[in-house]
Amino acid sequence: MNRTKTTKLFMLVVCGAALAAVAWEAVPKGTTAPAASEDGVAGAAATFLSLLEGDALDRATYDLGDEERFNWAFTPVSRNGLPLKDMTLEQRTAAHAMLQATLSSQGYHKANAIIELERVLGVIEGRPERRDPEDYYVVIFGTPAAGGPWAWRFEGHHLSLNFASPSNELTITGPAFMGSNPATVPSGPKAGWRPLGREEDMARALVHSLSAEQLEMAMIAEEAPRDIITGNDREARLDGFEGIPASRLTDAQRGMLMGVIGEYVWNMDAAAAHAWMARIENETSPDDLYFAWAGSTVYGEGHYYRVHAPPFLIEYDNTQGNANHVHSVWRDLENDFGGDALAAHYEEGHPHN
Repeated sequence: MNRTKTTKLFMLVVCGAALAAVAWEAVPKGTTAPAASEDGVAGAAATFLSLLEGDALDRATYDLGDEERFNWAFTPVSRNGLPLKDMTLEQRTAAHAMLQATLSSQGYHKANAIIELERVLGVIEGRPERRDPEDYYVVIFGTPAAGGPWAWRFEGHHLSLNFASPSNELTITGPAFMGSNPATVPSGPKAGWRPLGREEDMARALVHSLSAEQLEMAMIAEEAPRDIITGNDREARLDGFEGIPASRLTDAQRGMLMGVIGEYVWNMDAAAAHAWMARIENETSPDDLYFAWAGSTVYGEGHYYRVHAPPFLIEYDNTQGNANHVHSVWRDLENDFGGDALAAHYEEGHPHN
């Protein structure tokens, strides 16, 4: 790519980040974001369950307190639940309706793109039988009901979306993992396709904007780790906060950082996303919000970044497959899997399967 094209791409990314920042800052300080209405989600889940019977129903449902709820993974492993390939057309449609009720249009588009990449990866590897776009599983924990505690998961290779509803106030999303292999499709009808391209471009624009002194603070390792550091741990833990705090960024750079965060947050439904936007804007100090980078800053070379604050963690890694294989995750550090709120409801004996 020549310098002119690179500059144009960089400016487009920066402008996108600036617009995201404006939208973020539109949430007035001291206001409460709208709570998510769970009727649509619970209703979609109840409809899905009504279409199941026998073995299919048994495979798709678990007790709310079952340890299976924490058994999440993003690699091609054996999974529990009911896979798309064992569903009827009507059941698949209902499963997708659940996803649409809990994700934004952006998030739903990304989820479907990741599933479609399995087909592309199978062709690239020359073993299409190993990559199955129907090998994605639905599991519902407890009894879906607006105002009641329950949870559900949609998961397969490179996609693990965990939703929990402690009450009718907010559907909590996390862990939310999205991966892309290849990150950029190298050839064929979908050549150049980058389902998770903005996650890279917006963070890269931010790191390129840093001064030498700022970059020294942000850079935590010369070599990027092979994968996200927290992996598929039940509880995401890091030794501490690393990188450059938002307080050491310029106003424009803070806007770019908010744009990076927004790219993950806006995968959620609008109400949940607005709640997070308000929470970060109103409750998270710039001294408590960190951006870290590891590896090369040159496009096409291995790199890693994270955004870390007390309530949440974002990790992104692109090192495998000659830096053409993305892993990214959003973790709610206080309420992954519904956190203490869902546990309290369960212990109090609320209805569940």
